[in-house]
Amino acid sequence: MAPANVVLGTVVAMLLAAQEAGATRAETRPQTGLVYDEVYLRHITRRGHPERPARLTAIVDHLKERGIFQQLFPIKPSPASTDWIETIHSEKYIAEVKRICGKGRATTLDTGDTSICADSYEVARFAVGGVLAAVDAVMEGKVGNAFCAVRPPGHHATRERGMGFCIFNNVAIATRYVQRKHGLKKVLIVDWDVHHGNGTQEAFYEDPTVLYFGTHQYPFYPGTGSARETGGGKGKGFTTNVPLLAGSGDRKFIEVFEKVLKPKALRFKPDFIFISAGFDAHRDDLLGGMRVTESGFGRLTAIVMEIAEQTCEGRIVSVLEGGYTLKALARSVGAHIEVLRGKGIPDLPPKGKK
Repeated sequence: MAPANVVLGTVVAMLLAAQEAGATRAETRPQTGLVYDEVYLRHITRRGHPERPARLTAIVDHLKERGIFQQLFPIKPSPASTDWIETIHSEKYIAEVKRICGKGRATTLDTGDTSICADSYEVARFAVGGVLAAVDAVMEGKVGNAFCAVRPPGHHATRERGMGFCIFNNVAIATRYVQRKHGLKKVLIVDWDVHHGNGTQEAFYEDPTVLYFGTHQYPFYPGTGSARETGGGKGKGFTTNVPLLAGSGDRKFIEVFEKVLKPKALRFKPDFIFISAGFDAHRDDLLGGMRVTESGFGRLTAIVMEIAEQTCEGRIVSVLEGGYTLKALARSVGAHIEVLRGKGIPDLPPKGKK
C-alpha cells in the first residue's frame, strides 16, 4: 500500500488537473450570442400595457451596466418569410394580422389582450426571424448558445389565434426551422414562464419528435397545462406539464427540473433545445404569484445546460417570453445569460430571506 502522503499528493494532483481542464474548457467555450435590435421597440402597445418596449431597454441597459452586453456575439435579425411562419400558423391568420395592422391604428387582436399597432406585423416577423438567425448562428458554430431579446413574445399564439400578448409563436416556428432546414430530428422545448405555453403545446401535442416541458402557476391564465395533458396520438407522453401552486419558489422549481425534466430529457436525447424564457415567475413580478429569484433562474439555466452538454453539444437558443417588472426582469435575464456564458452558477438566497 502506498504511503498516505503519496496518496494525498496523487489526489491533489488529480484535482489540480481537473481544475486546469475545466478552466481550459471555460476559456474555449464558444461565445453566447444575443439577438437584439431597436426594431423590436416599434411594437407599441396601448398605454399601461405590461408588454411594452421598456422591457427590452431595461434588459439592454442592465447588460451594458454590468459589462455583459459588450461580451456577447451580436446576431442581426431579419424578417422571417411567411413560408416559415406558415409551418405553425395558418395562411388565413397571418393575412388577418397583416390586414389589421395595415389599418394603421392602435387596436387589439380578437382576444383583446394582445395590443398591436401599425408596425406590429412587421416587428413580429422580425421576432421570428431573430430566433431563426440565432438557430443558424448556433448550427454554424458562430456561438455555442444564444439569448433572443425579442418581442412580441410567442408561446400563447396558436395556429389560428394571437393571445396573451403573443402574435406569432417564435419558438414553435424555430423548432420546425431547425428540423427542416438543419435536419435535426428531436427538439426539447423548456418553458418556465409563469403562464402555460398553450400555443406551443398545441403545435406539437401529437408530435413525438418534440418534447414539450412546462412549469407554470396553476390554475392561472390561460387555463391549460394540467398534469393530465401529456400529448395525443403518436405524441402521447411527449408533453409534460408540471403545474405549480402560487407561492412556489426557487427550491420547488429546481426540484422539478432535477427530478422530472432532467431524467425525461436525458432519455429523449434532444438534438437541440429551446427555452421559452419567461421571467414572470419572479417574486417581484406583478403579473404572477411565484417566488423565484434571479438566482433561481440561473440555477434552472444550469440544469438545462447540463442536459444540452450531455445530449446535443450544448446547443441552446433561449427566447424571451414574459417578465413585466423591469428591474426583476433585467436582473433575471442578466443571471440567465451569465450562466449561458459559463460564468458560474449563482447561490440561492437563504431560506426566508426576501
